[in-house]
Amino acid sequence: MASPETGVLAARARALAVLRIRSTARAVALLPAAVAVVLFAGRATGRLGAGWDLAGWIAGGAAVVSLLLAGLVTAVVARARPALSPSVPISEKSAPDLYRLVRDLAERLEVPAPSAIALTPDCDSWLEDRTHRAHGPPRRLRRPDGAGRRAPEAPVLVIGSPFLWWMRVAELRALLAPVVAGTGPSAHPDIAAARRFIRGLDAAVAVSARAGGRLRGLPLRFVGRVARLLLRAGREHAMIMERAVAAAASERAQNVDYGLRIVAQEQVGLAYAGWDRLLTRVALPAWRMGRWPSRLDAGVVSALTELSRRDRLADGFASRLGERPACDLLEEPGAIDRAASLLAARLFHGGPAEPGPDWSPVGWQQYPEEVVDRKWRLEAARLHRVLDNLPATVLPVAPPATGATATGPAASPLTYAHTPAHAPAGRRPAAPGPDGGPAVSPPADGPPHTASLPRAESPPPADGPPAAPAPGPTLARVIDRLAQDERAGDLVAARLGAEVEREEREEAARQAARGRCEQDAAIGVAWGDGMAEGGLPLFPLQPPRTGRELLADHVTAMVCCAAVDTAGATPGLDWLDGPALLVDGARRADLGRPVLSLVDDGDAGPLRGWLTTVGVRPEKPVRLV
Repeated sequence: MASPETGVLAARARALAVLRIRSTARAVALLPAAVAVVLFAGRATGRLGAGWDLAGWIAGGAAVVSLLLAGLVTAVVARARPALSPSVPISEKSAPDLYRLVRDLAERLEVPAPSAIALTPDCDSWLEDRTHRAHGPPRRLRRPDGAGRRAPEAPVLVIGSPFLWWMRVAELRALLAPVVAGTGPSAHPDIAAARRFIRGLDAAVAVSARAGGRLRGLPLRFVGRVARLLLRAGREHAMIMERAVAAAASERAQNVDYGLRIVAQEQVGLAYAGWDRLLTRVALPAWRMGRWPSRLDAGVVSALTELSRRDRLADGFASRLGERPACDLLEEPGAIDRAASLLAARLFHGGPAEPGPDWSPVGWQQYPEEVVDRKWRLEAARLHRVLDNLPATVLPVAPPATGATATGPAASPLTYAHTPAHAPAGRRPAAPGPDGGPAVSPPADGPPHTASLPRAESPPPADGPPAAPAPGPTLARVIDRLAQDERAGDLVAARLGAEVEREEREEAARQAARGRCEQDAAIGVAWGDGMAEGGLPLFPLQPPRTGRELLADHVTAMVCCAAVDTAGATPGLDWLDGPALLVDGARRADLGRPVLSLVDDGDAGPLRGWLTTVGVRPEKPVRLV
């Protein structure tokens, strides 16, 4: 078995290869200057004849250009701010037990202790070098005696926040052992220099990619080309160097809680699965509504407990959950959870950096009422708004009487709200009247609109008996339209997609207009070098939903609204599936197939049967937002 020193030596060999690339680049930049010096020295000493004057001046001009370009590249690489992983810094005062655990672990591994600890809303842990001068105190805060300068220090330990709430203390120590062991190779001068060189080139590429304007962009694009060329030359050596460092760290940590480390690695996979379901199914609906769950890390424990129960692993986890959780190492776990939850919302959804009127926290107890119910009603209102604006359609009618023309009153087109086709585009369905029935809403012009009719009947002529008032927002109207008109599904899906895309663009524009630097500094979040300047979110959770998926979600929301308003159902929260409909206190998870049957095939039979079973009255108006 290879020793840790073997891995360090292999990493050092690759680091020297990276540094040789840097030295080669410097030599190429200095070569014209060296040639010019030789030519001028030879001419001054008389060893070269007068014919070498022109060559000397050409070499001198090339040397000046080369040195200027080399100085430009060096200045950009040196001043470019390497990216930092977004994280919540944890001071030693707020987590003395966690710092003590990490220092004891470093002492057992005989490596330097990390200089600081930070949390990130992700299921991973790593070491991050934050010794770049751009990450130190501002220049105006540095004292002349140099006390304000950043001294060389060990990297920062970044820990995934879900680990602290799901894992036990012993499991966290075993999981962090190989990570903390990486501070040993990181302290080697050659490895540290190679890493700084690669990170500087990467930062220079990022700076050149954001360059704007011809005057400033042209030189920065040149710097970007040179940096990419050097990165391609050193890519293979840097990859092998990092692998060797990881192997050396893992080998050093072999004798520290090896058995527990196997168990902890199993918990990493489980934590990742639960964290992903919690973000995509539970947190994302709230983020889209301008609310952010303030206890995501506490919620992941409930999600993983539910996942283990469904997978019949509850017995094994019951005894494990009785041990001390790693979040007890924090003095104020609630405050840390809140900061990590806000950072997760900013990373994965692109929300503001601090709470506000349109971006407020929500607790798990209030989630069903303030998020689930409101989400359903907002989507139901959007569905009705889109259906109201559909173009006119001709419902199936009986054969016309002899002599009737195609343009007669019996064949007048009907819109979703049974108003003339030229009704205003923004018209909403009539609200329920005081007697519980729908209120009369006269059309803008033309004959009064007709009431909802059976499929095989034609609307009465304009000179017939008075038409019934238009119904309010009911589930029956949605089902009838999607079932009767085979083109309605595609048209509604397309318009829902356009509506949602428009709302997302407006939200993105509002977020781009907000300031970032002052807000991030206020909550102490380390963002690095403008990684968020290209637009948030940095890590979108889901690809854009298709029109059919949006239509299915909106029809499901309309069904849930009708069930809440007419059948006594209640909104609920499922830790793995998100918003849930509770009927008699039990979750009804069988709604998806009937809705898809209506949306995809235009078959309303399964959904009508489901509504009858639950006791939903689709003809009753529902309350919209």
